[in-house]
Amino acid sequence: MSRAEATRERLRKTALRMFLEHGFDATTVNEVAAEAGVSHMTFFRHFATKEDAVLDDPYDEVIADAVLAQDRTHSALDRVRRGIAAAWAALPEPTTEETHARVSLIAGHRGLMARAWENNRRTGELIARALVAEGVDPLEAAVATGACLAALMEGLLQWGAAPAGRELGPIIQRSLAYLAPEGAVASGHGTPTTAERA
Repeated sequence: MSRAEATRERLRKTALRMFLEHGFDATTVNEVAAEAGVSHMTFFRHFATKEDAVLDDPYDEVIADAVLAQDRTHSALDRVRRGIAAAWAALPEPTTEETHARVSLIAGHRGLMARAWENNRRTGELIARALVAEGVDPLEAAVATGACLAALMEGLLQWGAAPAGRELGPIIQRSLAYLAPEGAVASGHGTPTTAERA
């Protein structure tokens, strides 16, 4: 890890801890920077806004690539669903306690929630443009992407709102499974159907 990467990670961890201890709105960038041992200008070199220290998401291109790697004979909805599931499975498992704390913070703050949905939309636009470039109808690409990213977001938020300790991966897979061609999850159960496991 480079010095810049180490500084960014220290700032991110410090910000999350202070937001949880003192409240997001009550904690200033200057306070986070001072606690992390850097200037406020250093903070802004790594994060454009205070919100970005919570919502940092480097995975957009990973997800888009995973969607494009799916079989083109499938519908756009199924390609996006499968691609997000594949990307999620391939990513390193996050530190569960820290990730849960971050998602809980987002779920409990109206402004952070709005920014999270805005980020979600930007991710969707990237994926949709990639699908359209391959010949998918623009409306189909937008609807497929929006539905799958909404399922991903709802899974994350419900996990964040629940007590810590539950595994995140199965909840994400279950959320996406509801969009499978044959309605992959039986009501009240978390077991995907044969269609989902395929």
